[in-house]
Amino acid sequence: MEPRIECLSEKSLIGMRLTMTLIDNKTIELWKSFMPKRREITNNLSNDLFSIQIYKSNHFEDFNPGLQFEKWATVEVADFNNVPGDMETFTLTGGLYAVFDYTGSSNDPGIFHYIFGTWIPNSDYVLDDRPHFEVLGKNYKNNDPISEEEIWIPIRIK
Repeated sequence: MEPRIECLSEKSLIGMRLTMTLIDNKTIELWKSFMPKRREITNNLSNDLFSIQIYKSNHFEDFNPGLQFEKWATVEVADFNNVPGDMETFTLTGGLYAVFDYTGSSNDPGIFHYIFGTWIPNSDYVLDDRPHFEVLGKNYKNNDPISEEEIWIPIRIK
């Protein structure tokens, strides 16, 4: 599976966040708290959802599933003029990304093993220290084997 390489423009997002680890994964809790309230965001640019992960700069050097990271459940907005009370703003900085069009269950870690264990080491790129994210569009179906999403991995040339 070869990704497309894209230069992303800065995006304005509104949503909710939690700190977690892969061992103590709170993704379901985060999305269960966000989804009922997402309709309070009135200036969406699309119906797509953005699942963002912010890792410490050394997170992937000596991988440990107990390392903490921050996860966001968000939508893209035109501006930050109307932020619901229990939500926060997030500015996703632009930059170069490898974008993988993935079909499969969101619970299958195989795609990430491929990205980090095969594709990146054999590519002309290294990980960049920026947020990782997934775009969950109209064909996303949580944990369904025919679900579709885009996986955006921040990269820079070696």
